[in-house]
Amino acid sequence: MLKLSTKGRYGVRLMLELAQNHGGAPVPLSDIAVRQEISEKYLEHLIAPLKKAKLIHSVRGMKGGYTLANPPGRITLRDIVTAVEGSISVVDCTGNPSKCRRSKNCLTRGVWAELSAKISGHLSSITLQKLIDKNTKTKEKHADVN
Repeated sequence: MLKLSTKGRYGVRLMLELAQNHGGAPVPLSDIAVRQEISEKYLEHLIAPLKKAKLIHSVRGMKGGYTLANPPGRITLRDIVTAVEGSISVVDCTGNPSKCRRSKNCLTRGVWAELSAKISGHLSSITLQKLIDKNTKTKEKHADVN
């Protein structure tokens, strides 16, 4: 089973919280933890790679917290997932052929590389802003029905 780890899923949720508050005050990690029902300790582990990837800024002090480093329309799910998970490869040999002694003669390596590229491309096509906009449209649609 192909599976995205909690690091990738929770990293996206953390970033969506910041995106929804973009342009506002920094958001404390404790607030995100409560709203997303994710341990603050776990979220702390995601902060360093997101900062290293220059996706977020931290603000110290009494009114400190975190903000996006770029507008939500410029941050993709691929940016987030690769920051917290590493490269997007369904098998190790597609990202690093030296991981498998059979990679030069492997008949399926191309299939796995193509699948990895398609996943990466799809994640690159989805920005935080697109997710926010989609959620807003869904809420409006449901409000019209009621």
